[in-house]
Amino acid sequence: MRKTCFLLILILISSAATYAQKFRTINNQAFRRGEKLEYNVFYHSALTGNVTAGSGTLEVMEDNRKFKDRNTMHIVGIGRSKGAFNWFFKVNDRFETYIDEVGIFPWMFINRTKEGGYTKNDDVNFHQEHGQAVSRQKVTPLPDNVQDFLSGFYYARTLNIDKVAIGGGFNVPFFLDDSVYHSRIIYEGRDVITTKLGTFNCLRFKPMVIKGNVFSDPYPMTIWVTDDRNRVPILFESAVIVGKVRMELTKYTGLANPFTAKVR
Repeated sequence: MRKTCFLLILILISSAATYAQKFRTINNQAFRRGEKLEYNVFYHSALTGNVTAGSGTLEVMEDNRKFKDRNTMHIVGIGRSKGAFNWFFKVNDRFETYIDEVGIFPWMFINRTKEGGYTKNDDVNFHQEHGQAVSRQKVTPLPDNVQDFLSGFYYARTLNIDKVAIGGGFNVPFFLDDSVYHSRIIYEGRDVITTKLGTFNCLRFKPMVIKGNVFSDPYPMTIWVTDDRNRVPILFESAVIVGKVRMELTKYTGLANPFTAKVR
């Protein structure tokens, strides 16, 4: 009987160790709780010319909701159209993700989308230890460390490019609308970018997106992030099916590190 109990204890310890080892560890020095980034969104087409289309915020909240007894960071992204653009294409989006503080992968994703005549409300629970995503519609098998699109954005900020050549990149699996996709983020080099906020030393990337009703090219978007430890996205530019979209940083608070990329 004692041997049986002893063997059972060993099995339980071994199982717990296997469970703990399944999750990766990311050295995140790029962002922390309390960071808030604010953006203006501009749209250009032959029909509209250049117009201010809306605004957006990305915020790492102060709360710490635990999943599987693990600490998380709660991130909220909000996008809204404004002014005359509301008559053209009204947008009122809110996305939330709870990412593992150590592994920078999601435990839960909340989608509240209102774009034109399209509405989607969904809640996705990521059972990362079992390789499953459970949405309101279905259960989907997952690869390890899959991202939702908001958590993937923050995970990309932690990537180390020291040994990445221009034209090289990173592969990132992500979950969207009950399907798993595999995106690649291509590193294109360094630029100096000037916006209304100032001049910044930046790194330039192109993420692969899903072709469809919005994008006709798998690499339509260019993102410039600060060439410092914060990796703050300064500027997004993207071609869409009709026209171009530009999103520009207008305000930042709560950065994890000194903003050394800004040229003084």
